[in-house]
Amino acid sequence: MKILGTGREGQVVQSLIEKAALRPDLQLVAMGRPDLDLARPETVLAAISEARPDLVVSAAAYTAVDQAEDEPEAAFAVNAAGARAVAEAARACGAPVIHLSTDYVFAGDSGKAYVESDPVGPKGVYGRSKLEGERLVAEAHPEHIILRTAWVYSPFGKNFVKTMLRVAETRESLSVVSDQWGNPTSALDIADAIIRISDHLAGKADFAGYGIYHLAGTGDTNWSGFARGIFAESARNGGPVAEVIDIATSQYPTKAVRPANSRLSTEKFRKTFGWSMPEWQASLRDVVKRIVSPAV
Repeated sequence: MKILGTGREGQVVQSLIEKAALRPDLQLVAMGRPDLDLARPETVLAAISEARPDLVVSAAAYTAVDQAEDEPEAAFAVNAAGARAVAEAARACGAPVIHLSTDYVFAGDSGKAYVESDPVGPKGVYGRSKLEGERLVAEAHPEHIILRTAWVYSPFGKNFVKTMLRVAETRESLSVVSDQWGNPTSALDIADAIIRISDHLAGKADFAGYGIYHLAGTGDTNWSGFARGIFAESARNGGPVAEVIDIATSQYPTKAVRPANSRLSTEKFRKTFGWSMPEWQASLRDVVKRIVSPAV
């Protein structure tokens, strides 16, 4: 099977490249700017059509959450119009599309983990642009799987884990928000899930499970708990460590409003594909070890 991933430098596609290399039956084509630029939708159809993929993974996105408040047009151009262009191109090629979305489509005032059918209500431009992308992808291509994920980290690119480890190299303590809850999610696990989906689709021409799924690490925590987990694993590997000081969201104002609770239930994914994401602590252990003690 040939899988095409948009967002060549992103965490998910970089993880897919690594995972696909272990599967001789999979060919991973990673595409990005300038050949495929979601801000220039006219580049999308030609690039995807030329690759002739069996499955398209729409992972490229505008992810600067605070900056999006000042650049709504740019966020919507990529996350909505660009996502639609990818889905349209996938349909033209006869390939299903897996589109990556976010927990930020929810308002965050629920006291429980969100399921796919819960009402949405994003509070910021980023969440609204991703929600519109979901709508346009579903409208453009009936064979779509939308994966809402959360708090993504990996050994690649920029993410919370790498930021914490970098800052701890020069500071003894860090103040981290303790009243926002979610599911830390390894991009390497997301890649495993996508390959699981590709295997499922390959064996079922009449697959009837297209739609929205939640995909996030098993178990939840808050940002300060996540940071403590990072430093605990770093300490085991001789890496940088800092004391974590709990603070409220009100003490760390940001331009964009974050959901207080964006925990996601992944039961629908488990039932459909017969697979569950690992416990977030186990996945974190592997990623921190790779960052702190890279193989020589």
